[in-house]
Amino acid sequence: MNDSWLEIACDVPAELADIMAEYLTTLSGNGVCVENLSVDAFSPSEIPLSQRMTVKAYLPADLDPAPKMAELEAYLLELAARRPDLDLSSPTITPVRSEDWSTSWKVHFKPLRVGKRLLIVPTWEEAAELPGDLVLRIDPGMAFGTGGHETTQLCLELLEKIMDAGCLGAAPSLLDLGTGSGILAMAASRLGAGRILALDIDPEAVVVARENLALNDLAEKVECGTVPLESLEEGFDIILANILAEELVRLAPGLAARLNPGGALILSGILAEKEELVRQGFAAQPLLYEETNRAGEWVAMLYRSTLPR
Repeated sequence: MNDSWLEIACDVPAELADIMAEYLTTLSGNGVCVENLSVDAFSPSEIPLSQRMTVKAYLPADLDPAPKMAELEAYLLELAARRPDLDLSSPTITPVRSEDWSTSWKVHFKPLRVGKRLLIVPTWEEAAELPGDLVLRIDPGMAFGTGGHETTQLCLELLEKIMDAGCLGAAPSLLDLGTGSGILAMAASRLGAGRILALDIDPEAVVVARENLALNDLAEKVECGTVPLESLEEGFDIILANILAEELVRLAPGLAARLNPGGALILSGILAEKEELVRQGFAAQPLLYEETNRAGEWVAMLYRSTLPR
């Protein structure tokens, strides 16, 4: 895993933030982050709309950045020509280390109970275990998934509910799409799932997931990889997809096709305002909508295959 990176930062008008994020994702082949330059609030609802935002992308430090920066500069010049009314500054590039990202937040990541039995414990903490606890030790590194985010918690709660109901058999097969740190796949194994496939388009996330599986002695029970959903042929009794609403809608036919008859599909990573978008996006699939769970600004949705088992 790379421990040194080059951070590319583009300060752009807020209306171009999404366009720039999409472009930098393609350019870098990695995820990006968008920073609101006017944040001075304690909750998301209090964050004022910013006139400008900084979009950041990352390249491995051992990669010559000159070609990528030249492409970026050309793209910005093209944007400036099309929109001369907008102020577009030159991008900056700065060396950073993975440790800068993966340690500063650790003080805020404490042991966490989710659902009835799941106890999530960071590797650098200790926690008092209760009888019946299913303990997940985790170091998310640069991957998403500490268990603290509402989208992850909603997935875990719905997963525990489905597994406890036992309606999919003693050891249902499960696909964790967008596994991140691997936390959902590990919880599924602890809850009794059988065949588990954990996928992510980010190779770094797959490395982190495998490390966490090894920490929990689950490396032999969960298969990890970067295979795209479209390339899968097998079916699953449970599918977890904790990704963005628009991407869920795009993947709707593939998700429905990979769900076994009578199976359960858990969708998360959905802002409450995007729930109707997802409902409409899945309306044409052979799925029965069952419920929506909410936490903060986020929702998770449960569907069932309408095909007979």
